[in-house]
Amino acid sequence: MQILTPQAWDAFIEDHPEAHILQTRPWGELKSAFGWKPRYVQADDLGALILFWRLPLGMSIAYIPRGPAGVGRWVDFWPQVDELCRKERAVFLRVEPDIWQPVPEDFAQDHLPGFIETAQTVQPPRTIIIDLQQDEEEILMAMKSKTRYNIRLAERKDVVVNPSDDVDTFHRMMIHTGKRDAFGVHSREYYQRAYDIFAPSGGCVLLIAEYDGQPLAGLMAFAHGDTAWYFYGASTDEERNRMPTYLLQWEAIRWAKSTGCKFYDLWGVPDYPEHALEGTFLDRTDGLWGVYRFKRGFGGQLRRTIGAWDRVYQPLIYKLYQLWSGRHQSPTGT
Repeated sequence: MQILTPQAWDAFIEDHPEAHILQTRPWGELKSAFGWKPRYVQADDLGALILFWRLPLGMSIAYIPRGPAGVGRWVDFWPQVDELCRKERAVFLRVEPDIWQPVPEDFAQDHLPGFIETAQTVQPPRTIIIDLQQDEEEILMAMKSKTRYNIRLAERKDVVVNPSDDVDTFHRMMIHTGKRDAFGVHSREYYQRAYDIFAPSGGCVLLIAEYDGQPLAGLMAFAHGDTAWYFYGASTDEERNRMPTYLLQWEAIRWAKSTGCKFYDLWGVPDYPEHALEGTFLDRTDGLWGVYRFKRGFGGQLRRTIGAWDRVYQPLIYKLYQLWSGRHQSPTGT
């Protein structure tokens, strides 16, 4: 197994454009500015960005987000990864493969031997993906009628959406949204660094919806290969009757399509089967349920990855970490 330089990893990813954005060198650069140690490894035509988070007493957690990338025998790859993880004194390695369900019954046996499935996912396993390989009118017609109505209502009510570099305003809206909807928010520096790393190459856009010069909502979307992702979104409580978030999301979809992406990932809904989501969303607003109610209106297909899998190196400390992480927010996450 080779430990690659960031430049060599860029070349590897260029040969594997299907790799997830969370496996790219810019993402490793972003995470390295906020406590993570990125390592880029390759064995034959299979590789991974592995992130290490330091724990007390010189130990660490190893994490592969939406990887590995490339093609090859996973069963031969893991023993080589184990060597690096042990050198870094990892308690465990968590892997969230970029593999969609359904998979063959023997997938885990053939690809993840020695791993245990865990419910402690880092990235949202279930999402909605919009197919952009249609014209704009077809994408609109695939949406719920109420969503189409709200998009057009926002336009009629003079909401405008424009690209922006005003991360300060976006972060203020994120703080407000986090308090209102009870979810964690990154620091202003985190969003600024993400924007500064990805935007110059066209891999990120910050969109702000305004009415009469007043910011009402914002989002940051990212693009790599044939997919764009809606990672961060915020809104104020002002002028909500003008439906700014609907027009904002539509303009993000249009941006994704303009970059040549084939898919737009809305990134995260409650982790329940479709029949449970559809049967419950009208009655619940806690957690991601309100988010699902909004996102489902844009059409798309409900998909789920195979989730998170752990390879444990220090079983006792791993159990203690599981107990701790069940009561505290993990340092990982998009």
